[in-house]
Formats: sequence, structure tokens, C-alpha cells
Amino acid sequence: MQYYMAPLEGITTYIYRSVYHKYYKGFDKYFTPFLASKRLSAKEANEIKPEHNEGMNLVPQILSNNIETFLEIAKQIADVGYDTININLGCPSGTVVSRKRGAGQLADTYALEKFLDEVFEKCPTKISIKTRVGMYDTCEWEDILAVYAKLPLEELIIHPRLREDYYKGKPRLETVKQALDANLQYPVCYNGDITSQATYDDILKELPGIDSVMVGRGILRNPALIDELSGQGKTDRLQDFMSELADSYEYHYGVGQDSNCLFKLKDVWNHLGLSFPDREKQLKAIRKSDSLSEYRIAVKRFFAQKE
Repeated sequence: MQYYMAPLEGITTYIYRSVYHKYYKGFDKYFTPFLASKRLSAKEANEIKPEHNEGMNLVPQILSNNIETFLEIAKQIADVGYDTININLGCPSGTVVSRKRGAGQLADTYALEKFLDEVFEKCPTKISIKTRVGMYDTCEWEDILAVYAKLPLEELIIHPRLREDYYKGKPRLETVKQALDANLQYPVCYNGDITSQATYDDILKELPGIDSVMVGRGILRNPALIDELSGQGKTDRLQDFMSELADSYEYHYGVGQDSNCLFKLKDVWNHLGLSFPDREKQLKAIRKSDSLSEYRIAVKRFFAQKE
């Protein structure tokens, strides 16, 4: 089985990825949060700098419905040395979809096919796609899949929800089965709701043809999840990981930028805290911290009292 880290906007940035990769080695591929600026901003450029992703098999992701913008981003990615990019056709954000990007591109398969044909004709790299299965109804998936079936993709990563589902409800596994039954000439990767050994086993039971999975929120809840799924057993690295993550944010944002660091760290804890439902008092102290020194004390107490 191949394991991929999902691109989670604002969280799985190069800072998080680099610290994660130091403590947990289970991922075969990492994907950047989407890049969308025709001339990459400093923030976006940092995501793909080789020195920020040492030892990782990184795939930059692009979000765009404009061919000129897409190709200019792809050129900048290729110039840095990457040979594969991923197209985001799954983001359900209202601001993204209203501009017919991300999952919004799935609403018009004619325009989607025209866009992708030109991308494949002119893009300097290999291409994979991360997609949802429609906007409003799963009946849309047949036409969308027919577009993908014509393409020389590296792989197709399917998050089997509609745009209207956002992240609610159960994944629509029948749509992934359709893709597996279509005898595509490239691999299909599953993405969605893998948060534990039990959920992983249930999905593989339903989708025996899957040999790669992408995991996002499950990793934020339990950073050691891939170690456990891949048979390496439970590991106790969480305290060291979270400590170095705080140090890394402080280093990259700069001393005195506590508010920026705390915003990122508390976002991680919003997910991580779900694994500790009986620790609300300690989690509340972390959420209420107003400085990095106060945060570090609260985290130290959390781990000291976790038993």
C-alpha cells in the first residue's frame, strides 16, 4: 500500500511537513496545499523550495481554471525541478467554486474537457488529478469519469463526495468502484475519512482494488496513524513532534510573532484534541494561551498529565 499526505490548506504547509517527516516516515508522497497565483507569491514559492522538502517525494498542486495561469504556475514548478503536478478539482470552498475552480469545474464537463486537453498538450510536467465526484448528484460522475478516462494521467485521486457534501456524510464508495471497474490505464487512489485502523480496514474491504490511499484529517488527529496502518505499531513521539513544531513556527515566523505561531498551532490542536475527548481541561488551557511561553507550559502540562 502507498500512503499520501493530503494537502490541507493552511495546515500541511512546508513547516508542518518538514517536522512531520522528521518524526514519522510512513508517507510515500506529500502534496502541497494548492498554488493559485500566476506569479507565485513568496508564501507559495516557499512551499516548493527543495530545501524545504528534503527527503520527501513532493507533488505540488495547482488550483486554476485559466490555461495561461495554469501553465505559468506549472513552468515555475518545473523550473524548480519537479516532474509531476497535481490538479485540484475537488476544493468545495464557496469562494473557489463561485469562480468555477476546484470542484466548481466539475459542473461543466465540456469546459472541463477542453481545459484538460490543452493542459495535457502544453504542460511541461506529468499530471495527476485530485477530484470530487460531482457538484450536486452522483449521476454526474459518469460523464466526469469519461473525461478522465481519455487522459494520460499519472494517477487519479478520488475523494468520493459531492461538492454539496463538503466533508459531511459517508463517502460515496460506489463512485470509486465505478472508477476501478472502468479499467483506467493509470492507478486510482482513495481519499476520505481514514481516521483509524477500523475505518481503514472497512474501506479496503469495500475497495479491494485500491493500492494507494491519501490521508488528511486522520493524520492531524493522530500523527502516528500511518505508522500504525503500515504495521510499524504505535509510537510515542507526539510530545517531541509538537514541541519541535512550535519551535519551527517560531523560527520561520520570527521571534515576537507569537500570534501567527499560536494561530497555526491551535489549528493543529483543534484536530489533535479529538483524540483526547477526556482531556478538555488541559486542551482548554492550550486554546486560551496568549503567548508561546504560556502555550509551551500548557502543552507540557498536557503531556505530563495525559495518563
